[in-house]
Amino acid sequence: MNQLVLPLRLADHAVFASFFERGNEPLVATLNALASESGDTHGCWIWGSKSTGKTHLLQAVCDRAGDRSVYLPLSMLATAGPVILDGLASRELICIDDIHSVAGDADWEIALFELCNQVFDTGGQIVVAARTAPRECPIGLQDLASRLSRLPVFRIHDLDDSERMLALQLRARHRGLDLPDETAGYLMKRSRRDMASLYALLDELDLEALRAQRRLTVPFVRDVLEHRKNGIDPA
Repeated sequence: MNQLVLPLRLADHAVFASFFERGNEPLVATLNALASESGDTHGCWIWGSKSTGKTHLLQAVCDRAGDRSVYLPLSMLATAGPVILDGLASRELICIDDIHSVAGDADWEIALFELCNQVFDTGGQIVVAARTAPRECPIGLQDLASRLSRLPVFRIHDLDDSERMLALQLRARHRGLDLPDETAGYLMKRSRRDMASLYALLDELDLEALRAQRRLTVPFVRDVLEHRKNGIDPA
C-alpha cells in the first residue's frame, strides 16, 4: 500500500478487485483510467449516501496510482487545519474524501482552491467524494465551487439486498473465505443492511473462524452472533 506523507494508511481491503461495481461500471472505469494515468479529464466528483463505497474507491485509486497520489480524508483532518495541504500539489493525483466536512470554512476553502489551481495548472487530477452533488454541497467560495463543478459527476449506485449479498461474498473471496449463499443470507437477516456494518461483521467472523479453524457455516455464525450478543468470548 502507498505510504503517505500524512500519517495515514490505506485499508488493506480497499482495492478495485474487492469493490462490487454493478451499477457503477462507468465510474469504476473512469477511476481506473485516472489511477493508470490514462484518464482524459481533470478528475471527477463522486457522491452518494453513507456507506456506499466512496472511501473504498478513493483509496483504491491511491492503491493503484502509488506514490504519485495522496488520500485526504477531510472528516479526519479538519481539526488539523488547511496547513496539511502545503506541498501536496506535487502529487499528480489528489483524492479528497468528505469535502462536505469542511464546506463553509473559509480557510479550508481558500486552501483547497489554491490546491486545485496548482494541481490543474500542472496537469494533475483531483477526485472528490461527498454526500451530495456539487450543486448541493454548501461550499461558500464561489471560485472553488465553480472549479469543482467542472469535474465529471458520478452518483454511486445504492445496492439492493441481492446485490449487498453478492458484494459481501466478493469481499469474503478477496479475504480467502468461502461465504455460501445460505450463510450470507443468514447474515443479511441478522445485521444492519448497510455495507459498512456487513463488512465489519465479516471481518469479525473471519477472525473467529481463523481462531476456531471453522468454516463460515450457519451454525458457526449463529454461535458467534449469540456469544457476541451475550458478551461471551467465542473461544
